[in-house]
Amino acid sequence: MTNHKQVVYQSQLDHKSKLLLRRRTRRRFNPKVFIDRTIETTAIISLLFTGFAGVGAMACWGMEIIETNADPNIIISGWEQQKNICLGAMLVSFSAFLGISLIGASFSIQRDKF
Repeated sequence: MTNHKQVVYQSQLDHKSKLLLRRRTRRRFNPKVFIDRTIETTAIISLLFTGFAGVGAMACWGMEIIETNADPNIIISGWEQQKNICLGAMLVSFSAFLGISLIGASFSIQRDKF
């Protein structure tokens, strides 16, 4: 007996030769759960990327100082450009975190109907 909500199937016979029946409910796609998980995953990834870009910017800043102390004739070093790239990536990913958090908060308020 099958229904569009449930699928009943026969499993193996147990050691007492009784027929065991198990019910298994079919999962339905829930867009609210999908959106919540997507927002949560995006927020976590953007925070992690913000941290890694910050560490990269600090490392490039340190290498820039070392290179400047080693040869004072250098006007613009490659480390300064890398530092600026890392700082820009950090700014963009933190902005993405703030934006996705605001969207998630507005969805939760809308669902709670305050």
